[in-house]
Amino acid sequence: LFSTVASNIPAVPADKGRIYFYRPDTMLGAAVTSDINLNGRIVGVSERGSVFYADEAPGKCVVKTSTEVEKELSFILEAGETKYVKTSVSLGFMVGRIQPELVNPEQGANEIIELHYTGGPKQ
Repeated sequence: LFSTVASNIPAVPADKGRIYFYRPDTMLGAAVTSDINLNGRIVGVSERGSVFYADEAPGKCVVKTSTEVEKELSFILEAGETKYVKTSVSLGFMVGRIQPELVNPEQGANEIIELHYTGGPKQ
């Protein structure tokens, strides 16, 4: 669980920002997964009940997920800042769709505590 490893996660590097990607542990679309693409590279997978992070240079960030359709989220990341991107499954025509959404830091920090930690940056 994230709560058991949180104290061992290194601080955000001074020249980067951190983005936590997570997906709540819900039954809707439980088997549906998608790679999470951040600024053109795969940084992890949206899986039910999981959380991971990526450290990124400040500036514009573009997050993409894809099942039968591609979903995109854009935002600005500042140096030293931590953001939370929640992914959720919505119904699609053939397959569920993974939708990324930026949530406020308090909500994100509370929602990741009991999720399965799948690791740090896959740089």
